[in-house]
Amino acid sequence: MSHPSVSRIGRTLTTLTAVATCSAGLLSTTATADPARGAQPPSTYPNLAPTPPMGWNNWSYYQCDGLNEKVVLDNARALVRSGLAHKGYRTVTVDDCWMTKERSADGELVIDRTKFPHGMAYIGEQLHQMGLKFGIYEDVGKLTCGKNPGSYGHFAQDAKLYAAWKVDYLKADGCNVPVPQGQSKEQVFHDLYTQQSQALRATGRRIVFSISAPAYFQFSGDEVWHRVITWSGQLGNLWRGGADIALQQSSAPEKWKSISGNFRYNANLADLQRPGRWNDPDFLLVGDSGLPRDEMQSQMSLWAMMAAPLISSTDLGKLSPEALKILGNREVIAVDQDPLGVQGRIVQQDGDAAVLAKPLHNGDRALALFNGGNTARTLSVTAGAADLPKAKSYRLHDLVTGRSTRTTRTIVARDVPPHATVLYRVKAER
Repeated sequence: MSHPSVSRIGRTLTTLTAVATCSAGLLSTTATADPARGAQPPSTYPNLAPTPPMGWNNWSYYQCDGLNEKVVLDNARALVRSGLAHKGYRTVTVDDCWMTKERSADGELVIDRTKFPHGMAYIGEQLHQMGLKFGIYEDVGKLTCGKNPGSYGHFAQDAKLYAAWKVDYLKADGCNVPVPQGQSKEQVFHDLYTQQSQALRATGRRIVFSISAPAYFQFSGDEVWHRVITWSGQLGNLWRGGADIALQQSSAPEKWKSISGNFRYNANLADLQRPGRWNDPDFLLVGDSGLPRDEMQSQMSLWAMMAAPLISSTDLGKLSPEALKILGNREVIAVDQDPLGVQGRIVQQDGDAAVLAKPLHNGDRALALFNGGNTARTLSVTAGAADLPKAKSYRLHDLVTGRSTRTTRTIVARDVPPHATVLYRVKAER
């Protein structure tokens, strides 16, 4: 999704946070999966994202009015120039408002030539020449969230167009979906996303498919919501949920509320994710004006622990050295991109504080100690509570500071500042 200012889901961040939290602790059980459901059915869409996608999207920072060819290509060049592309940030996605308000006489989408004078095939060509991938936005409804033509009734036609433009990634929103009398909303969404999924496959081009359906069923009850996430994982490679992340013009407190709210929502969904099929809590605001270092680092660390897509939405040409260091931290990126593909889980919580643990493919564990409160505090967790293997001692490597320490039983992070996260890679020493 990309338009929190557009009324299309009937929810606010405040409501979302109320669902995802409880008065006594960080998380409720509202969003947890039922273990009795068993393994998810096999997917019909190919696994084109064995690790969470990484890249850049214009929406949160530029929205519709700031979108144009120069903005997209300048940010793509910044990905390469900064070294972020080399570290995995390779998919550059053009969000809503790249097209005109009407299709052509033969039903084709029409590029807004004021914004994109050279067209979308040119964008794809330029990105591929830089070693990057080309992502684009559309909607399965009659109109996009910005009231531009949706793909409803044109799935095969649009998919062929994307393939001709050499698109590598499609983000398909769910605005303005008509629900005919006698059909359920879920039936309609499932049918439309199935048509989109099949149309992409029919092109023969390997296009990563990002689905937004679960966000539109968040308050439909657990049974329906879980079903929607299940079939989203069958039809595509990742799915958006939660509220849209805050926009660039939002205040710093609003941005932090947005980040922490989406973390609380997404942290509950580990049972619904599986390797190659990713929960997506929306864009990284690292580098966005107004966010202090601890909050930027927390988002990066928590998103990595949750195996979330790392998709930046900021002006990459204006990244501070501090923001660039956070986005480009290879050791934190490695936690997110770990080939085991497991989303970290909450293993301990205390008010606004939480500890997450994530198994890694080489037998190590990633451990995040997050202080979501407004005062500094010392956080700790025992090896048993963190589900660490039994060992004589544990080597704790801080992935942000680079310092290493050892402990025999309890992992402690002292004086963690408000809204900060300490991220360890833990190795058992037998």
